[in-house]
Amino acid sequence: MSHLTALAPTGDPLEAVIVEVEQRLAGLAQALLERDSRGVDAAATQLQQALALALDHFGRAAREGGIPPALRQRLVRASGQVAAQRETLARATAALDRALEGLLPREATVYNARGAAALAVHSGSARA
Repeated sequence: MSHLTALAPTGDPLEAVIVEVEQRLAGLAQALLERDSRGVDAAATQLQQALALALDHFGRAAREGGIPPALRQRLVRASGQVAAQRETLARATAALDRALEGLLPREATVYNARGAAALAVHSGSARA
């Protein structure tokens, strides 16, 4: 992703990677709002790549002399947004699981060759 290595308007490579992370977060948020599953997958992959690059750059900067407080704060804020989106996805997944549980039968025996006999045993009805 060559666009990740481009410098921000200030010429600061740390600024460039944090801008990229912020843009990818916004893209993921938009895909989630639109309920675009393909868009969510693509945006999540792009965000993951942007975060990996940002962490590499920020780690190197920390070892070589430090990170400006404003950029450190933006990275912390981005991390919080990632956590919030992760929580949103977890809640949506749990809701979907509950909905599917209500729609799909619990016992697969209802659909096999002995399904009628198994259903009768569980339902309490008798066959003549």
